Amino acid sequence: MSGDAASTIDPEFPGLALDVVEGYRNAPEHLVAEIIDGELSLLPRPRPRHARSAGELHGELRGPFDRGRDGPGGWIFLVEAELHLGARPDVLVPDLAGWRRERAPADFLDPVRNGIALAPDWCCEVLSPSTERLDRGRKLAIYHREGVGHVWFVSPVLQTVEVLRRADVGWSLVATFEGDAVVRAEPFDAVPLDLAGLWSV
Repeated sequence: MSGDAASTIDPEFPGLALDVVEGYRNAPEHLVAEIIDGELSLLPRPRPRHARSAGELHGELRGPFDRGRDGPGGWIFLVEAELHLGARPDVLVPDLAGWRRERAPADFLDPVRNGIALAPDWCCEVLSPSTERLDRGRKLAIYHREGVGHVWFVSPVLQTVEVLRRADVGWSLVATFEGDAVVRAEPFDAVPLDLAGLWSV
């Protein structure tokens, strides 16, 4: 390979066009930058109601499942983690992501590159009008390809939580919960989850 050809390949993103990589790296702070199927996606940062639901859900899960307080522990959660998945790679930023501790290597939180290459066991996307089509479409397909076991869709507007479990082909809708119900939702069904906190002000 000639020097000129080699200079057109970014070592962190070997399968992506340079203009896509540059657009991602130079994205304004007020936008969430993702790369999906080789295309740059720039979307507004979450609105307050969206951020509130994500934060409250993280708070509900963190104690029993991450810290092991009144629950089984065994998980690591990250908010808006940058995932680098696949060979190209795809760069996704779910609202919340969780990994089972037994799968996480010791240097899990200190990746060589910026993103985390280990696919999560669970992802949560908090839906908004600007992101819902992408979340339910191309991002969900990538999560399936990478072996993510469960995906939740949380809608602050409808006050619903959809629980999806990965199947051999596509996804199985396990349950849809709504309102102020207290529920047990895979893969965190060991501890009841009070949905009221996700919508409260």
